[in-house]
Amino acid sequence: MVTNSAAAAASVSASKIIPLSMSALLGLFMVGFVGFSHLEVVHNAAHDTRHSLAFPCH
Repeated sequence: MVTNSAAAAASVSASKIIPLSMSALLGLFMVGFVGFSHLEVVHNAAHDTRHSLAFPCH
């Protein structure tokens, strides 16, 4: 019984690896694109949010 619950716990944690990895990659892309973008439209759209979070944009 203990082996089955350990295997189930391992499969649950393994099934979370892909969504967590994809979320991390999406977050890094968004910070990299919005945070360091030189496009004026993107910069102005995120300007106040970046400053309120103390993220430098200039």
